[in-house]
Amino acid sequence: MPRSVAVLMDPIGSIKIAKDTTFALLLEAARRGHQLYYMEQGDLALRDGVPWARLRSLSVKDDPSGWYTLGEARWTDLRELDAVLLRKDPPVDAQFLYDTLVMDVAQRAGVQVVNDPRALRDCNEKVFALHFPQCMAPTLVARDPAQLRHFVAEHGDAVLKPLDGMGGRGIFRVQSGDKNLNSMLETLLGGDAHGQGRQFAMAQKFIPQINAGDKRILMIDGEPVPYALARIPQGDEFRGNLAAGGRGEGVPLSDHDRWIAAEIGPELRRRGLRFVGLDVIGDYLTEINVTSPTCARELDKQFGLNIAGMLFDALESRSTLA
Repeated sequence: MPRSVAVLMDPIGSIKIAKDTTFALLLEAARRGHQLYYMEQGDLALRDGVPWARLRSLSVKDDPSGWYTLGEARWTDLRELDAVLLRKDPPVDAQFLYDTLVMDVAQRAGVQVVNDPRALRDCNEKVFALHFPQCMAPTLVARDPAQLRHFVAEHGDAVLKPLDGMGGRGIFRVQSGDKNLNSMLETLLGGDAHGQGRQFAMAQKFIPQINAGDKRILMIDGEPVPYALARIPQGDEFRGNLAAGGRGEGVPLSDHDRWIAAEIGPELRRRGLRFVGLDVIGDYLTEINVTSPTCARELDKQFGLNIAGMLFDALESRSTLA
């Protein structure tokens, strides 16, 4: 019997299917005979304590000339579904958090929600990595520009980034003595008239091994996929993000990569983070991506994998999808 799988994502008409991991998940669900439904952020509601969504039936095919077809929108009690894939890209703003509150209600009613809504609220992709300091290079999260300036001076070469970004946006590399540092901090912190920041930023010691790539390690139920995608900066760019022009090259996991995965995996399982992307530069964890980790299609193509299939095997092993 076909089971029902809904996805909450950014507009499907604007994705690049050759690289989109959400699309890979949808193709796999369709291959397994699951009935697909589609929704965006504006389609959620809570009515008298019942979670509702304006769903459209969805069919997909791996064809860049026309990869999806949507049915007519219909308000549906989310408790009628078997599973929901939460795949909205950052930023994790107030509206995203409200989405997870609606999904909490659906999950309590027995719907399998991936990833766990509470974990999506609790595990900021930058700050959550600091739960594992043994895996990280020196890192500071602060609002105080003086503290961040001191960190840069202490380490000589650092990377500054916002806590809610993705794809390399808003990231700066800065060295001690750089006259642009104050301007960078004003941009990141949104400082007031007294020079204090209104929002947090992260500073990390620059890791020179970025020239060999920023590795994305995908984790399924706390276990690593055996290959990572090393996103290698091009030209004068220091960022390896594919969205910033980086080149993706698949590599087998090193022993140290596996150690990092083993340090983090049990906590991912405990929190219901079923599908996660670890970012590793050299020997150091830099981020833990929990909202919409990517790079599955690139790894599938390079190594003949089916990462979406691996995830659905895990989901079906302990759910109503089986």
